[in-house]
Amino acid sequence: MDGYDHLDLDEIDFALVEHDTERLRLLTLEEAPDLLRVLRIVLEEGGTAAGEADCLAREIGARIPSTD
Repeated sequence: MDGYDHLDLDEIDFALVEHDTERLRLLTLEEAPDLLRVLRIVLEEGGTAAGEADCLAREIGARIPSTD
């Protein structure tokens, strides 16, 4: 089990997932700059979502090639 033999799956609280929902498709390189722009706007406006927007923007920004 790839080094996870010590885990007892009955003891892990998994997130509930509805099995009849469709997964979103992957983010494309064309969509990524738009998403980054929106996340940066949320960050600049502050509020409760600013911290999460900052983390997501950094993660996404690190994974896409620079256009400069």
